Amino acid sequence: MGKEYGVDLDALDQVVKELNQVLKDMGGPKDKAKNQTFLPDGALGKGFEERDRMHNAHNQMKDYIEQNIVGLIESMIDDFGKKSKQTKDHYEDAEHENTMK
Repeated sequence: MGKEYGVDLDALDQVVKELNQVLKDMGGPKDKAKNQTFLPDGALGKGFEERDRMHNAHNQMKDYIEQNIVGLIESMIDDFGKKSKQTKDHYEDAEHENTMK
């Protein structure tokens, strides 16, 4: 007789819940990256080349952090959460079908 494997649906459900909470919590860092790192135009002075380069570098880094770091992590967590939920749902459906037979 072959080995039987089981899937803990409650554990999968918990993973989905925790990933959704992580996504919810990601709003804080995303908000900080987007709205709380503002550098006013005159904060570094006016009328010299370095000021423009620093201001532009700040804006580029702010956008990079928001989109390529926080956004990428958020997207990965969301994708994993959706796939985990889909997996759980498929196992649940299969388990239900087996009990109906």
